[in-house]
Amino acid sequence: MTLDPVHFDGITDLVRRVSHDIDEDEHRDQAVRAWDAYFDPLYRDGEEVLAPLGDVQRYAVDIADAGGQPDQFDTVHGLDSGTVNPRTFKNGLVLDIAQAAMGVSPSDTDTHRARTVITTVHPTDDTVTISATDDWQKQDAGYWRGQIFEAPRVERDETAVVHGLALYLAESEHALEHADRVSDLLVLDGPLYPKIIANWLDQARPLSDLPLEDPLVQSVVGNYVDLVERFVERGVPLAGFVKNVQSRGIVNTLAEKTNAPWTDDAAFFTQLLERRDGRDRDTDDLTYTNWFVSRTGYDREFSTLGDRLSLDLDLDPEAYEVAFFVVYDPRTDVLFKVELPRAFAEDETCRDRLTNHVLAEVAHEAGPPEAIGKADELARIGIQEKTELVGALEDTLDTECRSTYDDERWG
Repeated sequence: MTLDPVHFDGITDLVRRVSHDIDEDEHRDQAVRAWDAYFDPLYRDGEEVLAPLGDVQRYAVDIADAGGQPDQFDTVHGLDSGTVNPRTFKNGLVLDIAQAAMGVSPSDTDTHRARTVITTVHPTDDTVTISATDDWQKQDAGYWRGQIFEAPRVERDETAVVHGLALYLAESEHALEHADRVSDLLVLDGPLYPKIIANWLDQARPLSDLPLEDPLVQSVVGNYVDLVERFVERGVPLAGFVKNVQSRGIVNTLAEKTNAPWTDDAAFFTQLLERRDGRDRDTDDLTYTNWFVSRTGYDREFSTLGDRLSLDLDLDPEAYEVAFFVVYDPRTDVLFKVELPRAFAEDETCRDRLTNHVLAEVAHEAGPPEAIGKADELARIGIQEKTELVGALEDTLDTECRSTYDDERWG
């Protein structure tokens, strides 16, 4: 059943009831006024939550010029983790499987071949036992390795727990295992830290207790702390490339000071960086900001203001803080966020090299850097593979995956 033309007319008539007073130009002007008034630095409750590294500035660079820059790094490694998505079985098991892989630019076959696979299982039956060990199972001449973990038992949110743990365990374990392969730059596909897990702190119990009390969850967070320490010790930059910016820390802070009509931080920065000539968007230049040290949102938990995670730190606490800049691509109307540990971001040369690298890659790829794209392709578990894998799991577990009406309706 499709929508008839009369249905479209009815829907648009309904939407006409929404006030037409909303003016995107005014939202852009408000973003500029907020930028000029509050970002040098941004305070919340008397605490400095966003501190500029250098001057507070907006920049533009011609896309053709940016794409033609010489390489800033001889090799770039990207890292991503993909999952089958949580599955619930009729015998009460809930599980997810994540696969992590590294992509390299220029390509390196051995690195591309390596995989780390994590299975996390949540049993609801107390009689179920899971033979989890500290030993890795290995295949493919050692290029493939896998482990299974029992997820902490919760009365709800089982799918969120198995998914978050599988995703972040696979990514962090693969990064630590292959860190020594990286000689110039490692870019994670996503933020520097497991912010989905940090988000659990603000959820209902028992989910909120896990980052504070569960050893497996704490070990995941610890892996990312270890990763920062490992790369700082080696003097090799570690960055995060966030493709979907969903944080609200900056907008929430601005809302306490002024009218903040933006749905999230991405909307604010998009309005700030988008340039128009009348009704037409200027698509000639990439626009971007200076770098900031962030203690807003869940960045706070990994900063000197954080007090809700028990982090075992070998470096000065400031070294782990998140520094970032954002870049806006007008060709796709998409905003990207790039993160660095403050230990690297304090070095102006390091910041400039990474900024120029990202600008060149976004200009050339019209999207994420090439190494991230390769890692995403290598780690992704396709729809057909997921279907076949679930069937194999059903045979192995001697049960069936539980289906819902939506599964039957939408596939």
